[in-house]
Amino acid sequence: MISMSQRTTTTPALPGKDAKALARALDAGDVTVFVDGTALRLPPAARDAVLDLLRRLGSGDAVSISSAAAPAAVPEAGHDPLLTTSQAASAAGISHTYLRNLTDAGVIPVEYRGTHRRIRMSDVESWLQAQRSASAAKAAGQK
Repeated sequence: MISMSQRTTTTPALPGKDAKALARALDAGDVTVFVDGTALRLPPAARDAVLDLLRRLGSGDAVSISSAAAPAAVPEAGHDPLLTTSQAASAAGISHTYLRNLTDAGVIPVEYRGTHRRIRMSDVESWLQAQRSASAAKAAGQK
């Protein structure tokens, strides 16, 4: 699910002594994450993000962290998720307003859940494929 609220948190630079201690621990490979007293093995992407954060703090930098919209999931075989207009716009790489205009014009099919629009991932992919085909045809015609 894509969060509509974006937050940014800034952590000031660590005092010199703390930054040096953190840098020494990272150089020694002493990286264990504990959550509520329990050692936790992080998935590779999370581990890399945490290590990047710690290295920056260890080098004496202030660090800002913000959330970002997750890329739209690729549907599994036999699974065609319904997306919100925001999720569909993000998956298509277009603005929410442009996507709404496309659904209003009937270019991209839309389903309603109450008053909320939902768009199938396969319909977004079909529209993107049509856009790529039209672009390729236009480029071929100009040669």
